[in-house]
Amino acid sequence: MTVRHRLWHILNGTPSDTIGRAIDIALACLIITNVIAGIIETVGAIHERWGKQLWWFDAASVAVFTIEYLLRLWSCTADHRYRRPFVGRLRCALTPLSIVDVLAIAPFYLQLLMPGVDLRVLRVLRLVFRLLRFVRYSHSLSILVAVAKSERREIGMSLVVHGIVVVFASTAMYYIEHPYQPENFADVPSAMWWAIITLTTVGYGDIYPITPLGKVVGGLVALMGIGLVALPTAILSAGFLRELQRRHRRHLHTCPHCGTTFEEHH
Repeated sequence: MTVRHRLWHILNGTPSDTIGRAIDIALACLIITNVIAGIIETVGAIHERWGKQLWWFDAASVAVFTIEYLLRLWSCTADHRYRRPFVGRLRCALTPLSIVDVLAIAPFYLQLLMPGVDLRVLRVLRLVFRLLRFVRYSHSLSILVAVAKSERREIGMSLVVHGIVVVFASTAMYYIEHPYQPENFADVPSAMWWAIITLTTVGYGDIYPITPLGKVVGGLVALMGIGLVALPTAILSAGFLRELQRRHRRHLHTCPHCGTTFEEHH
C-alpha cells in the first residue's frame, strides 16, 4: 500500500485501523475542547484574563485542522471516486463535510487578513461549524447523517404533508376566528403560527380559539399533530435499523488490512 492510500485510510477512520481510530478520537477531543474554549471565551472575566492563551490555543487548533484538510485533499485520489488529480480533488473539496471543514477554519484566517473588521458573527459560526465537524469522527452521528440522506425522499414527503396540514388548519382557523379575534388571527400567516405550535404539540397558549367551531377544529388539529410528529420518527427509526444492518454486513466483508470491501461469495 502506498503512502497516499495508507494516509487516506487513516484519515477516514477505517474501523479496523487502530491508528485511524486513535487520530479520530484525538481530533474529536480537540473539537470538543475548541467548542468549550469558544464558549467560555464569551465570559468577560475569562476573556480578559486568558484571552491571549485562548487565542494561541485557537491558532494551534486551526493549524491542526488545516494540515488535516490539506492531507485529505492530497490523499483523496487514493479513493476511486476522486482518482482524477484535479477533478477528483475538486469533487472532494465540494463534499458537505469538506465544506464544513473549510468554514470551521475560515473565520480565523479572515480575522488575520482583516483585523479591523468586526467578525463576531463569523466567530460565533466558527463554533457551530467546528461542532459539525464532530460528525466526521462520531460513529453514531455519521449513522444519523447517512439515515437522513437515505431517507430524504420519505422525510421530504412527510414535510409536504405537514405543509398541507398547516395551510389547511391556518386558513380554516382564520375564517373561523378572525371575526372574533382580529388581533390574534389577523391573516393566514398569523394563523400559521397557531397551526405550527398546535401541530407540534407545543401549545404555548398565546393564541387559541374561543369560538365553539374553532375549538373543534383546534382539537382535530391537535390530534392530527400527534400522528404527524410520529411520522418522521417512524421513518428515521426504520432507516436507522436498515443502516445498522447494512454497516454490519459491510463490516463482515471488509479487509482488516486495507479497509476495502469485497462481495460475499456463496
